[in-house]
Amino acid sequence: MSIFNFLSGEFIDVIHWTDDTRNTMVWRFERQGHAIKYGAKLTVREGQAAVFVHEGQIADVFTPGLYMLETNNMPVMTTLQHWDHGFRSPFKSEIYFVNTTRFNNLKWGTKNPIILRDPEYGPVRVRAFGTYTIRVSDPARFMVEIVGTDGEFTMDEISFQVRNIIVQEFSRVIAASGIPVLDMAANTADLGKLIATEISATLTGYGLTMPELYIENISLPEAVEAALDKRTSAGLAGDLGRFTQYSAAEAMTAAAATPGSAMGASIGAGMGMGMGAQMTQPGPWGARPQQPAAQAAPMQPPPPPPVEHVWHIAEGGATKGPFSKAAMGRMVTDGALTRETHVWTAGQDGWIRAEDVTELAQLFTVMPPPPPGA
Repeated sequence: MSIFNFLSGEFIDVIHWTDDTRNTMVWRFERQGHAIKYGAKLTVREGQAAVFVHEGQIADVFTPGLYMLETNNMPVMTTLQHWDHGFRSPFKSEIYFVNTTRFNNLKWGTKNPIILRDPEYGPVRVRAFGTYTIRVSDPARFMVEIVGTDGEFTMDEISFQVRNIIVQEFSRVIAASGIPVLDMAANTADLGKLIATEISATLTGYGLTMPELYIENISLPEAVEAALDKRTSAGLAGDLGRFTQYSAAEAMTAAAATPGSAMGASIGAGMGMGMGAQMTQPGPWGARPQQPAAQAAPMQPPPPPPVEHVWHIAEGGATKGPFSKAAMGRMVTDGALTRETHVWTAGQDGWIRAEDVTELAQLFTVMPPPPPGA
């Protein structure tokens, strides 16, 4: 080291810290012998705080700004020890830089299921996970309670303890909330705010705050989710009989997917027989008996009777009628209706002789027709 560099280091002392690790919470300014010279410049950037430690005691906390370390602007240091004006300082001090920005996207989750009493399903177990944000609100307390003399303290060193606090408060809050399991997804935002509020009292003792806590998911064990899926399927099926048929069909489909499995085929056949027996038995809890799958087609109503024709007779340039077929038969017997009489009925094209109408020609068979040439 040249004499110029030596003198520059003695006369001009700049103390500052820049960090790009994104997880360092506290960093100690390293100086050989921890000697801080009179008149040194201390730069504290936004999102930082500088904790001045002298002879093992916290002497002062500096917020963002530029400071000259002199006795006239350090009243606390003046009472601790006098500063000399020589090249070497007789006292030893330390400066710790504390990151006061937010540490985001920190993970938390329940290691084991939490047992709670659901108003609909009774005792159930749930798991949850999410993220949270944390920041240092009181650098001096954080140094005393957590960091101590650690020269480089990272978020990883305290995240496990914070996660334990979150899980503890989450378990207590969710168990006392009385919110049904199926409604928890709609209340995650309120639960997150409530848990963050409950945790704040504990974190304040560490010099920390939790601005945000998010619950990303609340889930049930796989067995419980499978039971809920079956219950949902039963609700869609409508009744127990249909749900039994649905389950049997699913089992037989699964057995058919493994043709080499004799056990699967046996199970599928057994459930099919059980489904047939279920269809012939009355349902539980007073349910009505199941109807056979194949039912007879409903009886069709008889066709309407044919519409009876009524007839009009042309006689002497005038029309008579209408007459029913029975009345026309009596007229044939009385001689009032002959084969040559012209008749008409609805739908007929003009007047026609009675003997040319098939329906009326039958009335004249009881009497022989007139002989030829008569």
